Amino acid sequence: MSDPGLVPLNFLGLRADVSAYETARLVILPIGFEATTSYGTGTRGGPEAILAASRQVETYDVDLDADLARAPIHTAGSVAPDLSAPGAMTDRIERVAARLAADGKWVLGLGGEHSVSLGLVRAAAAKHGSLSILHVDAHLDLHDKYGGTPFSHACVMRRIVEGGNRTVHVGIRNASLDEVEFARRENLPIFWARSCAAGGEWIPEAVKALRSPVYVSFDVDGLDPSVIRTTGTPEPGGLAWWDAVRLLEEVFRRHDVVGADVVELSSGGDAASDFAAARLAAKLAALALFTKRK
Repeated sequence: MSDPGLVPLNFLGLRADVSAYETARLVILPIGFEATTSYGTGTRGGPEAILAASRQVETYDVDLDADLARAPIHTAGSVAPDLSAPGAMTDRIERVAARLAADGKWVLGLGGEHSVSLGLVRAAAAKHGSLSILHVDAHLDLHDKYGGTPFSHACVMRRIVEGGNRTVHVGIRNASLDEVEFARRENLPIFWARSCAAGGEWIPEAVKALRSPVYVSFDVDGLDPSVIRTTGTPEPGGLAWWDAVRLLEEVFRRHDVVGADVVELSSGGDAASDFAAARLAAKLAALALFTKRK
C-alpha cells in the first residue's frame, strides 16, 4: 500500500519507476467486458474495482518475503469492448495479449466476464504451445452453446479444450449433465468443491493433474461467498481462502505458469469482495515474479 496522498491510478498504486512498460516483467491487463452474463451483472466494472482496491493492498508478500513495490509491474490500458459479433472481442483480446507476450511480458488479465479468458489463453498457447489450464470456478463452463452463442462465459472452457488444451477444474459445485459427460469423454479432471472441503490430499492431486506449461484462470465465484460475494453467479460451498492460496502456491512451485486471469468480480460496491479480489491478483503477481520452482 502506497502513501494515500500520492497513489497513482494503477495496480497497487506503484510508483512510475516500478511500473514503466519497458522494464516491466509482468503486465496487468484490464478487460472490462460484459456481454453474455446470465444472472447477475456488473462484471464490466470488475477490473476498475480491483485496481481501486489494490491501492490499499500492502505490496509486501509475507509468505514469499518479497515486495511487489520493487518489482517492475505495468498496468496497461483497458481493452476496449467489441460488441460487433460473437467472438470479435475474443479476437481483440488475443491480439492485445499476443503483443504483450511478444515483448516478453507475463500477462495477468483482470475481467470482466469469464469469456475474456479465451483470448488470453489463445495468445499464451500461441507462444508456449498447448497448455494445461487450472480452472478455479463454481461452474465447469463446458457448455457447447449458452444463451444462443458459443462464445458465452459458460462455454469458455469448452472452446479452450477444442483449441488443443487440457483443463483441470477445481471448486466446481454446479454443472449440467452435458458438461459432466463432455468432461468424462475428454478425461478432464474435476475436483468437486464438496470433496475439497472434506480435506485430504486433493491439492497434490490437482497439481499432479496439470502439465507444464500451465495457465491459471480464476473465476472468483470459485471461492466461497464468505470471501467474495459480488459475482454474477454466487454459489454456496466454495473454496476457502487459504486452501485456494495453498493450491496456487503449489502450482507455481511445481509448474511453469505462463499467464493468469482473475474474472467475474461484479462492481457491487462491496469493499470486502473488491479487496479480496485485489489480494488474489496481488498473490498471483507475487507468485509469478518470485516463486522458485522445485
